[in-house]
Amino acid sequence: MLLGVREYVGRMETDQREQVARHVSQLLDAVTHMESHFASPAAIGVDYLSWAHGDFRLSTEKDVTFADFPFHETIHESIRQAGYVKPTPIQAAGIPPALEGKDIIGLAQTGTGKTAAFALPIIQRLTGRMELGALVLAPTRELAAQITSMFNQLGKTSGIRVATIVGGVPMDEDYAALRSWPNVLVATPGRLIDHIESGKVSFNEVEIFAVDEADRMHDMGFMPQIRRILDVLPSNRQTLMFTATLPDDVERIVRKNMHDPVRVQIGLCAPAHRARQELFLLAEDNKTRFLLEMLKKSKGRVLIFLRTKRGVDRLARQISNRRVRAARIHGDLEQSQRDKALAGFRDGNCRVLIATDIAARGLDISNIEHVINYDFPHNAEDYVHRIGRTARVEASGQATSFVTPADRRFVAGVRRLIGDKLPQVICPEGYSEPPAEAPSKKGSGHRRPDSKRPRRRAKAGSK
Repeated sequence: MLLGVREYVGRMETDQREQVARHVSQLLDAVTHMESHFASPAAIGVDYLSWAHGDFRLSTEKDVTFADFPFHETIHESIRQAGYVKPTPIQAAGIPPALEGKDIIGLAQTGTGKTAAFALPIIQRLTGRMELGALVLAPTRELAAQITSMFNQLGKTSGIRVATIVGGVPMDEDYAALRSWPNVLVATPGRLIDHIESGKVSFNEVEIFAVDEADRMHDMGFMPQIRRILDVLPSNRQTLMFTATLPDDVERIVRKNMHDPVRVQIGLCAPAHRARQELFLLAEDNKTRFLLEMLKKSKGRVLIFLRTKRGVDRLARQISNRRVRAARIHGDLEQSQRDKALAGFRDGNCRVLIATDIAARGLDISNIEHVINYDFPHNAEDYVHRIGRTARVEASGQATSFVTPADRRFVAGVRRLIGDKLPQVICPEGYSEPPAEAPSKKGSGHRRPDSKRPRRRAKAGSK
């Protein structure tokens, strides 16, 4: 069944069309939650949304599989070897217009398979090509490495060559990678700018520019670098931008540098619904004790988020002293140290990884059973991205957050973002409720009565 509303939507104003998109996204979320109640649920997804042309279709046709996409047989072989059968919603909705050469804005929550949604169309386009044809930008070294791994996995039978240039490694390694005649270059913004300014790399033949985690680029202050990179790319390129949210600065770049982009939005900015969430009210001094009790009861991989690098180092020492193998990752560590920590966590040698928000986006490690917000995030969207490390794609998981009295205002921000999906804050058994945060005296609005105010001295001076 196909419900076409093109003519009706085409007559709407832009803000009205965007409101329709939000309602459709809510409908899709509701259907996703209901799937478990039906033996053979219909596959429901947005084929594509193109606001420039008012093209809007809601499809409830048969289930889509990767075999339905017109990929080269070599790509189908790599997909089968990877064990992929059914695309995620963002893949099912984003791949068809990307294969048509359209610019894409893909919005979907963390852990929904956005990387493959742009990697597969790029591999299809560049198979059999010798020169550099695609540039992929990632905010962090870890995400760049994972994107490279995805391209290697899905493009190996097609002969796709991938190079990665990121900060924190010797420049000689970058030069060696660039001399390997890659088809796809994966880079972080800062290091790529270094090579652009050196004049030793040319992007004249680049046909596809992909940006992963565009909102994270914004959060990290990379917008000036992205504008500089866009200036050196061919104007007739295809641009694929994938993100969980669309900040104003990113949207301005989209409007200026993309050609009638197709907007594909799957769901709202919300945690994966398979993640069971808990919020515990704790005094700051009780958080470590409660965490250690939780670690004794858990057996699988645990990812713990803290706000500061110093806090990560301190907690890693405390956990290791209890004979729990823990790795740590933050921005002050060398790339080799970060790679070793991730490898140990991925391989199971360390079942606990303690991190700052550097790992909140793009960290693609399967079977993370438990994510713990030791420090509650100050940004509501960071909460979504943190707990998106568990319950990825079709898996389930647990997300626990520690909330101090001072954190309650940030909890309110998360609740405004994701609504009733956020549970109530409770005090854990065996712990007394901490006292409420004392109101700040500064700007409290209370003033002394005029009769009790100290008189101003006639002359300034010391006693």
